[in-house]
Amino acid sequence: MSTDIGRLYGIGNAKKAAYAKLGIYTVEDIIAHYPRGYEDRGNVKLLCDADGQGKSSHILVVATEPRVSTVKGRMSLLKFRAYDESGVCEITFFNQNYLKSVFSLGSEFRFYGKVEKKGNRYYMSSPAYEPILDGIELPPLVSLYHLTEGITQKQITKDIRAAMTLTAAAESKELLPEEIRKKYKLCYGSFALRNIHSPDSFASLAAAKRRLIFEELFTFALGISMARSKNEAVRAIPCGEQDISSLISSLPYELTGAQKRVIEDIKKDMARNIAMNRIIVGDVGSGKTVCAAAAMLIAVLSGRQAALMAPTEILARQHYKDISELLAPLGIRCELLVGAMTTAEKRRVHKGLAEADESKRISVVIGTQALLSDGVEFACPGLVVTDEQHRFGVGQRATLAKKNELSHMLVMSATPIPRTLALTVYGDLDVSVIDEMPKGRQRVDTFVVDESYRERLDGFIKKQVREGGQVYIVCPAVEDSEEDDDLSIEDIDLEGNIRPSSPLRSAVGFSAELAEKFPNLRVEFLHGKMKSQQKDAVMKEFSEGNVDVLVSTTVIEVGVNVPNACLMIVENADRFGLSQLHQLRGRVGRGKRKSYCVLVSDAATEESAAKDRLNVMRTCYDGYTIAERDLEMRGPGDFLRGGSEASLRQSGGVRFRLASLCDDMGLMKCAFDEARALVASDPSLDSYPELRETVDRMFTLDTGTIN
Repeated sequence: MSTDIGRLYGIGNAKKAAYAKLGIYTVEDIIAHYPRGYEDRGNVKLLCDADGQGKSSHILVVATEPRVSTVKGRMSLLKFRAYDESGVCEITFFNQNYLKSVFSLGSEFRFYGKVEKKGNRYYMSSPAYEPILDGIELPPLVSLYHLTEGITQKQITKDIRAAMTLTAAAESKELLPEEIRKKYKLCYGSFALRNIHSPDSFASLAAAKRRLIFEELFTFALGISMARSKNEAVRAIPCGEQDISSLISSLPYELTGAQKRVIEDIKKDMARNIAMNRIIVGDVGSGKTVCAAAAMLIAVLSGRQAALMAPTEILARQHYKDISELLAPLGIRCELLVGAMTTAEKRRVHKGLAEADESKRISVVIGTQALLSDGVEFACPGLVVTDEQHRFGVGQRATLAKKNELSHMLVMSATPIPRTLALTVYGDLDVSVIDEMPKGRQRVDTFVVDESYRERLDGFIKKQVREGGQVYIVCPAVEDSEEDDDLSIEDIDLEGNIRPSSPLRSAVGFSAELAEKFPNLRVEFLHGKMKSQQKDAVMKEFSEGNVDVLVSTTVIEVGVNVPNACLMIVENADRFGLSQLHQLRGRVGRGKRKSYCVLVSDAATEESAAKDRLNVMRTCYDGYTIAERDLEMRGPGDFLRGGSEASLRQSGGVRFRLASLCDDMGLMKCAFDEARALVASDPSLDSYPELRETVDRMFTLDTGTIN
């Protein structure tokens, strides 16, 4: 499994470099590069039944010899006719003259592509094709993989088959304990791997997914359980019970009961000589920052220092403004440390953090990954806070923890999550939930509409901007894709049923469309594939009011507070989980302007599950109620999101390749229950060396790296 990918036949340095862009370095990596979707070629239709909307599969007989012609002296066209009992189809291939010898007169093929009809004749351009041969059954489902420049579907399919052949003996070894596999009626691992890549049927694919999802959750849960036992042995400098009434009394509002409970949890944790490992989970605007400020004050009053790391510069600056306004009046020196600062400014902060004289020392520092850089040393570390912890690689969090040895750890997350699931996913952390919103927070009116409302929606956008407001528009895709007709792996549930889907709006394509439609408005786009500096620059422009309409992916789901933003539009809203939609809605209504959220979906028909889900959003505004409903309707998938392949490779993090598609809460609970029981009986997994090796490969079990 650890064999270098370059050892496979036909993979040289250029192909190795291309595969590296996909996070594929070893044989194990390529086998675990599961399909992003499947083409349903087994549903064969007659030409007359093609609807012209999406791709379809047809068995046709070649009726004429292929002919080659040249267009404008450059492009060559290869054309021939093929037929079935319902009609004749003209098939065209571009710049593929070598296919002339493939399509011999009278031969039979299965073609897959989009069929167009003009008059009585049908047309297909560059369809996929497979010969019909005696004794060879064509697979009903054909896998599609995420690609990069230099890697084709044909290439990666061939290489995956070669890797599977190479590791056939290893795959035959069953990773899961046999009693667990039988208890939950899971297929063998070898069957699962074969059928995730080359499924015999929808039922086989569903069984493979279920097994692989369970295996991912089980190994993750093993790591979590082992990490918790290690964390419980980590020491920290105790910060005795401190009087923080000066902070509480200075607030222009009264703390909610939930905030008071969280602060008490933090006080008790920090008073011990065992390191606090606590996460504050609370809805957007629920008041997590005040709780973090209270923890920082406890550390400083105990003679220690506190550091807060945010995922982006603009969010770090926002935290610096909020926290310094709370702590500076109490005589506490707070500083900012971000990459954009000058060398001289950074040196000044570095010196202040390492200062031995407490009267000259920086007590609180708020920053980005600049806190991890060489030269950042703390004289008396006491507390480390990370905001939106899922945005950081585990390696980054571990680096900050090592710079702050003997420190307490506090994590903040704005994803409302049901308590039972929080105890599972954050199994190595103590969980504090803020399930109460401050008084006076305005409600964001929410509407569910379809495409027939597009003209009215355009008018509403112009009206909000004309009145001085700003607009978010969120799309599920980054760029327009020609592959939207393919069957996504997410469209197949664990029972083998196909879920309905609709064409996707993309941030890049839709922003261009809106810029043309609204020439007088300032339209920008934002997505996760952009470089950090580009993203920060766009968000800065939007937060300063220099952009009217920001078209984005869910990269803006959590983050910067823009009080002037008053309209959130979510395209293809049926493609998002309820918790994600609630997070997105929380981006507006942060100021005094009346705010609105519009969910656009053509999939929300009268009988559909999509309509039920979107109606929850229309009528419910409590994040925890929504999270519970999301869990009931979709399962825990929204809470198990892995990072990019590149960031995971760099951080050594957990890769959820399929678990984010899990739609069975029972499966997740079972995986965690079994993992806890196994670790309780065998803490180091000495009786299961292959399982232990898998867990070690999945993540490093160093203290502080899992959470």
